Order: sequence, then structure tokens, then C-alpha cells
Amino acid sequence: MFSIIGIVVVFGAIVGGFLIEKGRMPVLLQPAELLIIGGSALGTLLVANPLPLVIRIFKSLVGVIAQSRFTAAFYLESLKMLSDIFQFARKSGMAKLEEDIENPEKSVLLSTYPKMARDHHILHFVCDTLRTAVAGVVAPHDLDALIESDIDIHHHAISAPVRALTTLADALPGLGIVAAVLGIVITMGALGGPPEQIGEKVAAALVGTFLGVLLSYGLVGPLAANLEKSVAAESEYYQMLRAGLMAFAKGMAPMIAVEFARRAIPHEPRPTFKEMEATCKGKPAAGAKSDAAKAA
Repeated sequence: MFSIIGIVVVFGAIVGGFLIEKGRMPVLLQPAELLIIGGSALGTLLVANPLPLVIRIFKSLVGVIAQSRFTAAFYLESLKMLSDIFQFARKSGMAKLEEDIENPEKSVLLSTYPKMARDHHILHFVCDTLRTAVAGVVAPHDLDALIESDIDIHHHAISAPVRALTTLADALPGLGIVAAVLGIVITMGALGGPPEQIGEKVAAALVGTFLGVLLSYGLVGPLAANLEKSVAAESEYYQMLRAGLMAFAKGMAPMIAVEFARRAIPHEPRPTFKEMEATCKGKPAAGAKSDAAKAA
């Protein structure tokens, strides 16, 4: 929502300032310039990226409008999931837990947390780590290195839309210059005509440069920066899972392992120990309830 407000502020400030200076809006409405810049920008995106990535880019841009899912309520639910998994393994044995992690889609334990279960990346990350830990043939430090490598690969994959949009933002000023040069070429062909007609064509050419710079620094670049923050938030979430899973793999008690995970949560969405303890015991604290209500 804030992204939409920001876009409105950017374009509103530019158009408002232009109108204050007695500018005429029809001068900025140049369909040909928009076609040249927008079409070539889309073509550049298609040339530089495979189709699946292009689809992911547009899906990611839709996600910019939505609120980040990595809220305090989401983290609390994730801590509760880890606690239940660890408690189940401690009471029923690792062999019993193996039945759930081998078929996570059919697991009664994991289906209790639909938000996590619907995200196959999170589900497989947790289950694959637990499966390796259950095998008991991998030393803790090797398991930690394996998890870190998995997180790095996932981070690189989800960063692909950011890199593509950043490249597009860098290209837009150049595409604006292309549109401007074409406008100047048309203007040169109109020399000798009425001065008003020449002035309109020069203005249209300059609008091309204006649009290229505006779209780069006022729209596509900020969208890429927003996506980059979302990618960082997701990586921080996986680091939280890593901390909890590694603590449990080293033989720590379930609540201590969950505390390791809580301490790995960034400051803003991090719940207090009392909130975590109450949630893990099935009695959400007042603060957790209010966070959950806000997230809803």
C-alpha cells in the first residue's frame, strides 16, 4: 500500500510542479514516446531474461502492493511450529518424526500450520534439514554448512527479479535518449515549417528523455529497491529457521532451541520471550494477539 502512495506522490509532485509553472499537460502526453520507451523496455526485459523469470518479475511486482508476510505474528506462528516439531521429536522419538518429514503434505503435525505448509520452500527447507539430522551421519558443523549453502542458493534465486529490474532501470535513461534522438530526427525533417510546429516536435523529443529518466529513478529503480528489501526479509526468516534447527540438531532442549530461533529474528518483528513462551504453550500473550489482529 505504501508503495502505491509513494508512486502517487512522485508523479503528483512532478505534474503538480509542472502545472504550477503554467505548463500544459498535453505537451507531456506523447503516445509515440511512451510506445518507444515502454515497448523497447519490455523488449529489453524479454531479451535479457527467460520467460519463467519474466513471469516471476510481474508476480513480484504484484507482491510489492501487499503487506510483507514476515510480521511478528508470522514469526510467532513459525516459532510455535518449531516448538511443536521439537517437542514431538523429544516425546515420540526421531523415528516417529521421520514419518512426518518424509510425507510433509500428509503430515498432521505440519498441516496445523497452513501458512508454512503452503510455501513449499519453507516446508522442504525444514523437512530436508530434519531428515539429514535424523540420519545422524552428518556432524553439526557440516549440517550448518549445508543449511547455509541452501540459504545462499535460495537467496540468489529469489534475487533474480531484483537484478533484472535494476538492469532495466539502468537502461531506461538510455532508451529515453533513443526516443529523444528519434524526435530530433523528425524535427530536422520539419525545418522550414511554422515555428510552433517545430517547437512542438522539439518538446516531444525532450519528453522522451524526461520519461526515460523519470521511469528509471522514479518508478522501476524504487520498485527494485523495494523487492530487494523483501528478499532480505525472506533471507532473515530462513536464518531464524536455521538457528532453531541447528540448536535442536546439537541436542538442546526444545524451548532452548526455539529461543535460539527467536534471537535470530530482526528487532522489529521479534516477539518477547514471554510472548513466545505463551504462544508455544498454546496461550497467546496480549501483545501477540494484537500483532495477529493487525496482520489479519
